[in-house]
Amino acid sequence: MATTDPLADFSTSPFTHAGATRAVYRKGSGPAVVVMHEAPGITPQVARFARYVAEAGFTVFMPVLFGTPGKPDSIPYALNQIARACVSREFAVLAENRASPITDWLRALARRAHEEIGGRGVGAVGMCLTGNFALTLALDPWVLAPVLSQPSLPFPLTRRKAAAIHASPETVKTLGRRAADEGLSVLGLRFQGDPICPQARFDTLGRALGGAFEAVVLPDKAANPAAPKPPHSVLSLHLIDRDGEPTKEALRRVLAFLAERLR
Repeated sequence: MATTDPLADFSTSPFTHAGATRAVYRKGSGPAVVVMHEAPGITPQVARFARYVAEAGFTVFMPVLFGTPGKPDSIPYALNQIARACVSREFAVLAENRASPITDWLRALARRAHEEIGGRGVGAVGMCLTGNFALTLALDPWVLAPVLSQPSLPFPLTRRKAAAIHASPETVKTLGRRAADEGLSVLGLRFQGDPICPQARFDTLGRALGGAFEAVVLPDKAANPAAPKPPHSVLSLHLIDRDGEPTKEALRRVLAFLAERLR
């Protein structure tokens, strides 16, 4: 049976912006990386990823956006938290050409992290519901390493939504300018057959960002066979944490990308 992760090796503190206060879990030292957890929350597998980031020489800032920190993943738990996000004003789960309002709070957190830690800039890793949030965080010049793991918004209920990237045209234009002028790159990860993060979404990102978008697409057979199907969570639930596995190599690519951009 899956057990709760007490997250005892993380420190916690509140962060408030525009009247909204959330707990932020923190670990490590070095350049700042904002880790935005997936649904249903900071599961043990998401915490494992955050620990890998910290062990690689970064300071992780991991805010609680929904769910119970440390609680194991399960289908009922995930469905409950996704339903909550669907009715929340902070998450615009069907928006095609704008980001969820919660990205304003996340941008403020990234700014605070950069002010405190300093260095070249900040990394931002989004997963699933938060996957495309890293695009909007990269509107700010201190965000230098945006990572989109299985970006799932807007929910791909139509062909148009399947190709949308949950970011405004102004955001896409700014990222294109930053790519041309500053060498900004965006890293994306997904499983080949993932219906929640379809290939059409990565095609849109490729057209919008050109060579500035690096796509890592893994075969479905590379996913952890003990996790639910179809494969979805590249860096957490469907990761096979063993050398030589494609998902472990994808994790290493994320850590290398952060190092290349932030050090």
